Amino acid sequence: MSFRVGSGHDTHRLAEGRPLILGGVRVDYPKGLVGHSDADAVLHAVTDALLGAAGLGDIGDLYPDTDPRWKDADSTLFLTESLARLNQLGWWAVNLDVTVFAQEPKLGPVKAAIRAKLAELLGLSADAVNVKAKTGEQVGHIGRGEAIGCHAIVLIEKKEE
Repeated sequence: MSFRVGSGHDTHRLAEGRPLILGGVRVDYPKGLVGHSDADAVLHAVTDALLGAAGLGDIGDLYPDTDPRWKDADSTLFLTESLARLNQLGWWAVNLDVTVFAQEPKLGPVKAAIRAKLAELLGLSADAVNVKAKTGEQVGHIGRGEAIGCHAIVLIEKKEE
């Protein structure tokens, strides 16, 4: 067996009039993330982690924000298509660890839903996925409530034939 680790990061600014979607879960909050797609920073970070682990570049290579096909796209598409690419090469996700950085909203009440959605999307059991939430301690763009960021680390495995 072969193992590889991938790391992904994404940050989007918050603005009125957009839905807040994190990890494929809609979060009740008056502001949402701004981006070309639905701006789901969690799914973007996880997608980048998967692509990086397999040496397949990054989300911007496959789904550039200059391409009108991805305007307002549901980021679950990016994750599921990227995972399918890995699977075609014989790679499978083993576990995922995610840290979401947000001053507001408080994510404690939605962490379990995000964890369940990520496990579902990756075909993993819930105990193979972890979601943590951290504030910005009122420092920087995250601490001032201007943005939300996410860091993801994934382990993938390839069974040798």
